[in-house]
Amino acid sequence: MAAGTAAASALVAMAQPATAQPADPAAAAKLAAAKADALVASNPALLKASKYDTFRQHPVISSHGLNYVPYTRTYKGLPVLGGDLVVMSDASGATKYTSVAQSSPIGELSVTPKVTDTAAAATAKKQLKSVSRVEGTSLVVVAAEGAPARLAWQTTVDGRGAEGASRLTVNVDAITGKVLSTKEHVTEVTGSGTGWINGSVSIDTTLSGSTYSMKSSTQPTMQCQDASNNTTFSGTDNVWGNGTGTNRETGCVDALYVGEKQTAMLSAWLGRSGQNGSNGAWPLRVGLNDQNAYYDGTQVQIGKNTAGQWIASADVVGHELGHGIDDNTPGGISGGNTQEFVADTFGAATEWYINNPNDPPDFLVGEEVNLVGSGPIRNMYNPSALGDDNCYSSSIPSEEVHAAAGPGNHWFYLLSQGTSGNGQPSSATCNSSTVTGLGIQKAITIMYNAMLLKTSSSSYLKYRTWTLTAAKSLYPGSCTEFNTVKAAWDAVSVPAQSGDPTCSGSTTPPTTPPTTGPTTTPPTGSNLLGNPGFESGATTWSQTSGVISTASGTNTPRTGTYFAWLDGYGSSHTDTLSQSVTIPSSASSATLSFYLKITTAETTTSTAYDKLTVKAGSTTLATYSNLNKAGYTLRTFDLSSLKGQTVSISFSGVEDSSLQTSFQIDDTSLTVS
Repeated sequence: MAAGTAAASALVAMAQPATAQPADPAAAAKLAAAKADALVASNPALLKASKYDTFRQHPVISSHGLNYVPYTRTYKGLPVLGGDLVVMSDASGATKYTSVAQSSPIGELSVTPKVTDTAAAATAKKQLKSVSRVEGTSLVVVAAEGAPARLAWQTTVDGRGAEGASRLTVNVDAITGKVLSTKEHVTEVTGSGTGWINGSVSIDTTLSGSTYSMKSSTQPTMQCQDASNNTTFSGTDNVWGNGTGTNRETGCVDALYVGEKQTAMLSAWLGRSGQNGSNGAWPLRVGLNDQNAYYDGTQVQIGKNTAGQWIASADVVGHELGHGIDDNTPGGISGGNTQEFVADTFGAATEWYINNPNDPPDFLVGEEVNLVGSGPIRNMYNPSALGDDNCYSSSIPSEEVHAAAGPGNHWFYLLSQGTSGNGQPSSATCNSSTVTGLGIQKAITIMYNAMLLKTSSSSYLKYRTWTLTAAKSLYPGSCTEFNTVKAAWDAVSVPAQSGDPTCSGSTTPPTTPPTTGPTTTPPTGSNLLGNPGFESGATTWSQTSGVISTASGTNTPRTGTYFAWLDGYGSSHTDTLSQSVTIPSSASSATLSFYLKITTAETTTSTAYDKLTVKAGSTTLATYSNLNKAGYTLRTFDLSSLKGQTVSISFSGVEDSSLQTSFQIDDTSLTVS
């Protein structure tokens, strides 16, 4: 929003003793909320508060052991646009950082309007070419950057603007009748089923009576509809689509598949429950008669390319739902021309998590949909290849919003893949530096936690400070992640800020050795395996019933909540676990690793009664048995000879008729360099 003020982000040093970490996340969140309220009540100077301000706490957002407590502000009872803030605390409740949008107190301001709400609404309607609906008008205070606070009427109108579909919020000065600012909510990209893009896939649907519908059974607001009538596709056989790109149901196969996979990614990688943070999302509607797709706060509309094919690829749908994630984190949709790069990071992370061989993960945007017949619409490793800026400059905040995504996309690529590309294309920097990437899971984790510090004053400069703060808070035992975030921002010319934190710890992240065995850590880099730690439950992997499990007695994951547990029945039994993966031909090396724990009731020291076979495609990598019993031990294999191939990484456990042997697997990875 143009009315956002410069954030007065401050690191708060609290003079208080450390407290014991609560036993569960809910207790930690409750403690964070209480301590944040105490901070807000005791420190109005930090919050740029006036005697007329009150603050409303919103639900705590928890991520990776950190808690984020958002607040909105009112002045004399009216909402303050640009008055929001976020308090971040650790698991003990200690405040680590406070992000405040407002740069100065409001002072004395009359809240009696001279312009009527009807007149203001009429002005708002004039901002669109045509208006189909006025959602409502209300009185607010706008705390604008570099200008005194203003009393305003806020009206949201639906219709069409110069760029097409529009849902526009307009703030009209309640004293003069002039337009103070506008905010566009439409964010654009210019059972079993067969999708045009993703091929034959499994989707989660809902059965009611004898009728199935294209609606997630676990996230009911994630559903796919025909945009012509907003009706959810349904049928009696739970088989969807025909693989034809111009077929709307086929487009919905692609869209729902991506939406459900993104939900799994949010849970597994970020600990977030659904796109809105409360296991909710928005209808996906296929049928927009435009070379476009958009999110507007109520829905995702999916259009077509110039060949009439529906553009529901992982990076497009992931991008639009990414706008929804952005909209439902503190501060709302990112401002300062950052919103498109923010959404692109979620599109990329979704595509990499899915790892569908029909849409191999990369860092191009829209390469599969071929929107206007000229290939991808954005390039994250070299934005200038498609006419966008690789490097930040003072003109970026005023550029066309999609073109302005270039520096942010470039930063995210360097953070994830580094200058070498780590199996993806190499990427030149703006300062001739070299950056070593952290992998996409860490990159999106840092990005997401920065978004939890976001206020309505977001900008490229603020995102530099927020991502550095997130990296330092997420990885307190190491400066490696912090230094990589910093180096990547420097590499795209986003300058250092006075609010940037510093890091003086080790530059090598700590490692946790396995229970036994001489190897200590798996290789670093982008993980080609989806759901590698099984934290999304029984998804991504093909398995026999019950293999992906939670703890039971002494049978426990190495990390997290889920692990793979093959056999352990004490009777004749075979369990399998597999996942197909494509190893890039451009990789210089490829390494499979996993942690294996073997427990057994067999007492023999000479006979292998129960066996686990590990394969990559038709190649047997190793066979383990009851003779190899040990705690979690890292196992690694060189798969470089399989570059350029799509292979199945498989585990097969075969148990004989008596005395159990359990083969337990966790924290898998297939990394390339």
